[in-house]
Amino acid sequence: MFARWIPSAINTRPLEWSRAAIGMALGTLFSVWLCSQVFGVEVAQHLLGPLGASAVLLFAVSSGALAQPWSILGGYLSAGVMALLVAHVLGRTLGSACLAAGMSLILMCWLRCLHPPAGALALTLVLADPATVALDWKELGPVMLAAASMLFSALVYNNLTRIRYPRRPAEPEPAMPSADNQAITAEDLKLALADMEAFFDVTPEDLEQLIHASELHAKRRSIGEVLSSRS
Repeated sequence: MFARWIPSAINTRPLEWSRAAIGMALGTLFSVWLCSQVFGVEVAQHLLGPLGASAVLLFAVSSGALAQPWSILGGYLSAGVMALLVAHVLGRTLGSACLAAGMSLILMCWLRCLHPPAGALALTLVLADPATVALDWKELGPVMLAAASMLFSALVYNNLTRIRYPRRPAEPEPAMPSADNQAITAEDLKLALADMEAFFDVTPEDLEQLIHASELHAKRRSIGEVLSSRS
């Protein structure tokens, strides 16, 4: 049981960690600076927590489904609208903040824009500072400006550092039959993910590409073992 707590190895090099860290710092700085110029320093700094979490996704795991453009824009919009609606109906309390976060999750799932930092955004908007509360429904202004500026930073920085972002739709791979002539397709993987009834930050198309790449490496290894045994 305790072995499950041991973290798996990160399949990236230290150079990639540095690239992501620099991008996160620059993206967060730019987003907060731009918001402070338009809405004031207090309002901008109140968004630091969610923005920092979003930066981790957009710069460190930009290929994930939770880090795509619609995820951050739709997630921030869903959390903003839900938080302000709950605050107006139930007031700005800890309980209403937690309720807003939960309802934001449901809305994001329905709109297919799940973005974990948006949950933190819902909490911070309900329990906001006086300067942010004074904006009322205009709070959506700094929220969406922060999301858009962070997305812009990720688009520019990731592509300048040779990381394709946003992720391009995976092209269908030719079916590779297994030993029993049963080829695994993206549709099969989609059904398998549905059977597991849990959230996974990966698409069936990504899994299909991974399986085909693994099969190719396995074939190369098998051929290499055969050739070495004959020599």
